[in-house]
Amino acid sequence: MIIDMENLTNVSALFITEARRHFMQEYLPWLRTCLAALSEAEVWWRPNEKSNSIGNLVLHLCGNIRQWVIHGLGEAADERNRPAEFAARESCSQAELLQQLESTLAAVDAVLANLSLEKLTAPCVIQGFNVTGLGAIFHVVEHFSYHTGQIIYITKMRTGKDLQFWNV
Repeated sequence: MIIDMENLTNVSALFITEARRHFMQEYLPWLRTCLAALSEAEVWWRPNEKSNSIGNLVLHLCGNIRQWVIHGLGEAADERNRPAEFAARESCSQAELLQQLESTLAAVDAVLANLSLEKLTAPCVIQGFNVTGLGAIFHVVEHFSYHTGQIIYITKMRTGKDLQFWNV
């Protein structure tokens, strides 16, 4: 089988561009809107002790994407404390959560912007999983989308408002 490297490079660049667009132009603005629509207490509200608050989900998203992209692909130190992401109870303000989210996504965007084709296709181990760079990015986009949907749902439930993200 002959691999057309030019097409592979083009598809890889398109894939990374789409991942960056999802993070920076969809998920981040949606999460900003959700955080702005809620009180501090609502950001940390849990329907029960087995469920997570929006605050916990934002901390978890930051921890997950740091571990998978900034550490796993960008080779920064892995400083994640996953249990703390879920144990937090009103540990920071909405403004602090938003700042952490924005700075984390800016760092992720920088790693993705400079990711080589070799890094994208190379095998690596992240959080005990054998993946490629492509697999890692696919995982974090999917994971981020999943929890963003939960945050949107909780926001709509708490405010009773249509956030109008998909009005066309």
